[in-house]
Amino acid sequence: MNPEANKEPLSRWQFWIDRGGTFTDVVARRPDGSLVIHKLLSENPEQYPDAAIQGIRDLLNVGAEAPVPADQIEAVKMGTTVATNALLERKGDRTLLVTTKGFGDALRIGYQNRPRLFDLNIQLPELLHERVIEVEERISAQGEVLQSLDEQQAHLAMQDAFDEGFKSVAIVLMHGYRYAAHEVRLKDIALALGFSQVSVSHEVSPLMKLVGRGDTTVLDAYLSPVLRRYVDQVAAEVQDTRLMFMQSNGGLTDAWKFQGKDAILSGPAGGVVGMVNTARAAGLHKLIGFDMGGTSTDVSHYAGEFERAFETQISGVRIRAPMMRIHTVAAGGGSILTFDGSRYRVGPESAAANPGPACYRRGGPLTVTDCNVMLGTIQPDHFPQVFGPGANQPLDGAVARAGFAELAERIGDGRTPEQVADGFLTIAIENMANAIKEISVQRGYDVTEYALCCFGGAGGQHACLVADSLGIESVFIHPFAGVLSAYGMGLADTRALREETIEVRLSEEALSELEIRYRAMENDALRELLDQDLQEAAVTYIRGVHVRYEGTDTALPVVSGDLATITQAFEDSHRQHFGFADRGRTLVVETITVEAISAAA
Repeated sequence: MNPEANKEPLSRWQFWIDRGGTFTDVVARRPDGSLVIHKLLSENPEQYPDAAIQGIRDLLNVGAEAPVPADQIEAVKMGTTVATNALLERKGDRTLLVTTKGFGDALRIGYQNRPRLFDLNIQLPELLHERVIEVEERISAQGEVLQSLDEQQAHLAMQDAFDEGFKSVAIVLMHGYRYAAHEVRLKDIALALGFSQVSVSHEVSPLMKLVGRGDTTVLDAYLSPVLRRYVDQVAAEVQDTRLMFMQSNGGLTDAWKFQGKDAILSGPAGGVVGMVNTARAAGLHKLIGFDMGGTSTDVSHYAGEFERAFETQISGVRIRAPMMRIHTVAAGGGSILTFDGSRYRVGPESAAANPGPACYRRGGPLTVTDCNVMLGTIQPDHFPQVFGPGANQPLDGAVARAGFAELAERIGDGRTPEQVADGFLTIAIENMANAIKEISVQRGYDVTEYALCCFGGAGGQHACLVADSLGIESVFIHPFAGVLSAYGMGLADTRALREETIEVRLSEEALSELEIRYRAMENDALRELLDQDLQEAAVTYIRGVHVRYEGTDTALPVVSGDLATITQAFEDSHRQHFGFADRGRTLVVETITVEAISAAA
């Protein structure tokens, strides 16, 4: 495939950027329509404050002291790990939770899941919110006001929290997703008090289930200020340039509409978009995505349509927001190698960009990248020379070889340094292969019918080994595989998604009534796109519906249509997931969704 084919010449530059954990990748389209790529370390504080902006400066040949020439740039489209890192490292803003009296512990209690059943010392994840205010109010599931909102009590309690330094608040009330009057009033109070970030559940996640909705709202309040500061930082450099960010659902949005809850898979989502678009152009339609970067490996499944998860748990936080179904395993090029006296281990700790692998010339530990240097699958002469104090030296192969020689001597089982490196690499390969099995074989898909779509900076070194482990016979590697997540930013559409909980039995009459709600949601999503200066004529819509059997709590998403189409699609999906379909049993529409799409320019 020629990535530059059928592209109209532009008058200005476009920059498509993926700011990853180890490397920041930049794909730029010049004014003549040709493409150029650039790669630099995400963290290199001695050389530059921000890798994305530095990448733009490098390609435009602009010095550090000169302003970025915004008049030469048409658009900047980015994916970023800023929100993800803030969540994993618990470095978001101090957050206040305001909820219905009696439910202050609901998010701590959660669903009482035991993911590690036999652990005697259970380590609960750290909560994102620092303080809880329980307000006097209660609306029933049918909309009856059981307890009026005590505005004075709420005002005084929120004022105290504000005076103590809280500037971010999450408002989550019982049944607030459907009956939002009290949440709206509390939002008004919070804004009047001066809270700079106010996240309310009926806007952030208008879905039933208090725990998931609450966690998502708190997450949004916790991360959005961090994200806003980064957006402001980039916007200050590119000035009036159109700035867009990739959302976890695989669609771009204007920088000022980018929210914390939609930023967790910002970078990996761009990779899935790039994978699907490039592979389809090559005539491939059943894909296993294998995106191996410096910090982790992301795997995904595609068989004709983007797969999204509508409820996900990341770092102990339940997120009820549509995001690409991507499974991540801590096996990247920077995954640290350790020997605990009896076994080899790869990860989950990563050397990241700073200090990076041992061969990065920053005194880092041995990693998977060092394995490949040791075994010759990475040749320092052909690797970007961005290392050392001046960011202009090649990889240091001698350090990697010395490290493995020392490790082989310490293990003391007679294996050569090369055999030790190969042993660690074998473990990394199995970790990645097992991750692929989780999103394919364990869900009933035969991976031997798929092509392994390999991308990411470290993907090409491991693709054939992973394919052999899984019995996959085809490997697809695009010319831009090393920067495919960044390339995907340029190929992505602008999308606006809407969800609404319905809870009605599936019938012809119900579908007729849902038509009104679908149109209202489409109009709402359209307004979001029009606010971004997009053309209404170019917008298309996809309607979805989440259906479950009456008396169960597992709803499956299917594309909307007539009664027979929805029923058949649900039964096929249920059979795929659970091995059976209970024909004739009453179906319930739990949630409806609308996706408004404006094709990539």
